[in-house]
Amino acid sequence: MMVLPFVGLAGSAIAVLTGRRRVAVGLWFVSLIGILGLFAAHATSTLQLSF
Repeated sequence: MMVLPFVGLAGSAIAVLTGRRRVAVGLWFVSLIGILGLFAAHATSTLQLSF
């Protein structure tokens, strides 16, 4: 699950190198939304620590 945004960013970089600008921007935007969603899910959960 965590690797999906990074695969999208790699796909975006490949799209840039092949000259497909719209695809690159789309993949980048989708990856950004995915990263922000995963961050929100992880940042709002509490740690269950017991000492």
